[in-house]
Amino acid sequence: MTPRTLRQLVQTHAVSEGAGVTVHRSIGTPALKNLDPFLMLDHFGSDDPEEYIAGFPDHPHRGFVTFTYMLEGHMEHRDSMGNRGDLLPGGAQWMKAASGVIHSEMPRQTQGRMAGFQLWINLPAAEKMSDPAYQEFSPAAVPEVEEPGRKVRVLAGEYAGRRGVIQDPHTGALYLDVTLGPEQGFSQALPASHNAFVYVFEGSAATGGRDLPRHSLAVLGPGDGVEVIAGPAGARFILVAGQPLGEPVVQYGPFVMNTRQEIEQAFADYQAGRLVRARAAMTGS
Repeated sequence: MTPRTLRQLVQTHAVSEGAGVTVHRSIGTPALKNLDPFLMLDHFGSDDPEEYIAGFPDHPHRGFVTFTYMLEGHMEHRDSMGNRGDLLPGGAQWMKAASGVIHSEMPRQTQGRMAGFQLWINLPAAEKMSDPAYQEFSPAAVPEVEEPGRKVRVLAGEYAGRRGVIQDPHTGALYLDVTLGPEQGFSQALPASHNAFVYVFEGSAATGGRDLPRHSLAVLGPGDGVEVIAGPAGARFILVAGQPLGEPVVQYGPFVMNTRQEIEQAFADYQAGRLVRARAAMTGS
């Protein structure tokens, strides 16, 4: 295995989303517009209800997938397809917006901490106007691998023979939540063709002899694997990788298409009340 080096460190930017909720964005910023096939990564987390209680009321999407992973707290999902879901700590949600979805994500708590990630994954041109789909998985459904000095939750892809609950057929996405004890190591094979990143959100870690600052996104360089070493207080991070689509990306707000004309059509459809074209059944466990 040829371990990947650290190619770029991206500092998060505070961005106001929804009804005034502050999120910390790394992919989808001037420093890293996208990392094909990933379009955006938001990390949200606060102990102050005033910073999250307004939530994310109804808003539209077209042309991509949203992947939400809750670390702490309780969110309720509702959408124009009639789906309703509860996102609890350790649970995950995969929503293929495709031709069009209007949904909301609202807190179901008035105190305590709420934290998690939302990742946007692009869809190939042939799938952007396909029917939407929705999957939700409880914390108990997500496989966990316990090893000496580490715990790995497998949300997508495969680790140590365990397959994640979510399979992205177009990008072969890998999404691992890794917890390491003090100065413990972790390694994972990665397809050489995949783009990949590490985001440390607890403790400290290093890869390729370089420190990974907490709350910064580390874009990994060429290679067919990754090695991460935790600092003296241990570490927790997400490792994400996926096959690039290699297609034009035209993004404006909640719509991601291949041409400007398609973006204009998405806005026209939304304003005319025809963004939602098909209903999708909810799957998951």
